[in-house]
Amino acid sequence: MNIEIIIVLALVVVAVILFSTEKIPIDLTALLIMTILMVSGIITVDEGVSGFSNDATVTIAAMFVISGALIKTGFANLMSTYIIQLFKKRGFWVSIIIMMLMIAFASAFVNNTPIVAVFLPVMLKVGDEINISGSKLLMPLSFAAIFGGTTTLIGTSTNILASSIASSRGLEPFHMFEFTKLGLVFLAIGTLYMVLIGIRLIPERRKKEDLTGSFELREFISEVVLLPDANSVGKTIRNSSLVKDTNVSIIEIHRANNEVVLPRADTLLEKGDVLVVSGDLDKIKALQEIKEVAWKHEHKLKDSDIVTGDIILIEAIISSNSFLIGRTLKSSNFRNRYRGMAIGLRHGGRPVTNKIGATRLQAGDALLVEVRKDNLASFNDSNDFVFINRIHVVTYKREKMIPSLLVLAGVVTVAAFGWTSIVVSAIAGSVLLVLMKTITLEEAYKAIDWRVIFLLAGAITLGIALDKTGATKLFSEGIISTIGPDNPFLLVSAFYFITFILTSVMSNTATVALLAPIAIFTAQSIGLDAKPLLIAVMFAASADFMTPIGYQTNTMIYSAGRYRFFDFFKVGSPLDLIFWITASLLIPVFFPFS
Repeated sequence: MNIEIIIVLALVVVAVILFSTEKIPIDLTALLIMTILMVSGIITVDEGVSGFSNDATVTIAAMFVISGALIKTGFANLMSTYIIQLFKKRGFWVSIIIMMLMIAFASAFVNNTPIVAVFLPVMLKVGDEINISGSKLLMPLSFAAIFGGTTTLIGTSTNILASSIASSRGLEPFHMFEFTKLGLVFLAIGTLYMVLIGIRLIPERRKKEDLTGSFELREFISEVVLLPDANSVGKTIRNSSLVKDTNVSIIEIHRANNEVVLPRADTLLEKGDVLVVSGDLDKIKALQEIKEVAWKHEHKLKDSDIVTGDIILIEAIISSNSFLIGRTLKSSNFRNRYRGMAIGLRHGGRPVTNKIGATRLQAGDALLVEVRKDNLASFNDSNDFVFINRIHVVTYKREKMIPSLLVLAGVVTVAAFGWTSIVVSAIAGSVLLVLMKTITLEEAYKAIDWRVIFLLAGAITLGIALDKTGATKLFSEGIISTIGPDNPFLLVSAFYFITFILTSVMSNTATVALLAPIAIFTAQSIGLDAKPLLIAVMFAASADFMTPIGYQTNTMIYSAGRYRFFDFFKVGSPLDLIFWITASLLIPVFFPFS
């Protein structure tokens, strides 16, 4: 074993650890590994940056734009309106089945992240209206989106990546509907499981309740008047002794003429200001000893203390491509950036009851934000959040809906008949939608999840290094020697199992980038068609149900549904087991080894 293989194997271990823990953002981890491989000379510069021009990377970026354009037309919103009426008029179980099938169909052709983002608040609203816990609805929503993604080539980024990896190694790329039959079997089994078993296993976590209560804010709210001779008069909030000495948060300032100010760090304090401050009991006691203020009253913080004619509370989920990921509220300059103040946080499925400003944020975290109504439009327009209670009315380009759906149909049809490659048809479709003004160039850039693009580029580079150094051969020989070359059915089962275990702790895209080359080499080394093993890797990478971190739609609903980590394991692990058995039996039937 030479030094280059040792370095690459060490990088694989480091990558798995960093992708799992996300101590460093996953896109930065991918770029870091890419850099190390180029600096060490294991791969050339051209090989190092080839991930950015890879067919999969370009296709996925174009599909993000197409999906974003369709969302702009109100396509998903129209579906959500129908689903609300469905739950009102039909029984719960019939409505759940129809909802899951509709979401699966949409996710087969449109990126499932924005689909779930649109339907997340809708399903919570449905839950409130029919008196069903929102947690009973969000998990079926996310799982249905995952089921749908397995039915077409463009259903999920991992399918496109696996097809591109196959093509780069001289194999025939997958066709648009090549594995649709198997995907439909998974969809049918998954939907039946959720209706018959899964929903009954989901605890009633989320209930219609006071938002400050659901975030378990242990804060007390006080009103104090800033005295004329106070040292803090004329100083910014950031530099005032009032805040420095007590660490309370000033959430509102009431001034003459009924003016209400949502303060920022650079807001100047004036004499006579009525300050609405919040903090735990120790901070409030410290405030009482300050001679700069006159006391008015205090009580436990609740929604009615904050929601007024001009100010509302918003629950916002941090999106998968949010600027806030890996940052704290303090380091992100949240108040100034979004013109709102975060007063509550749910992180890792549980409320954070102190030092929320110092907590490093992750995708799926829920923020409770106080915002003025006149700042609501710009706040709602941010792609950094998925809003649970979107108050601002969104304007859709409904006149563009039918033409945009025809563009998507054209992209699918052209690729399905093999008239051109999926990368060409996807680029053409995204460009056409911009020219049609369904989506602007700026909106197109925002629609692309750049974290996924950088992750793809870095992961593809690591795959190249595995091939070039012989590490792929080493892994393959280890698998063959363990299972044996005469057990292809067992190989399918093994690759599926390894993939979904890895996917449950790290990015599914990175998992495919690592395992797809090994699957291809393993099949070729024992004279088998590589497609059965590739399909096993693809489907397993899109079938993580037992953790909230293996698939981004699960991450999105984690805090919104008030789930605990074990809830996903309890509901998802039997489904993962069923899919593993199904895949082991059916993949060789649908895709023979020779």
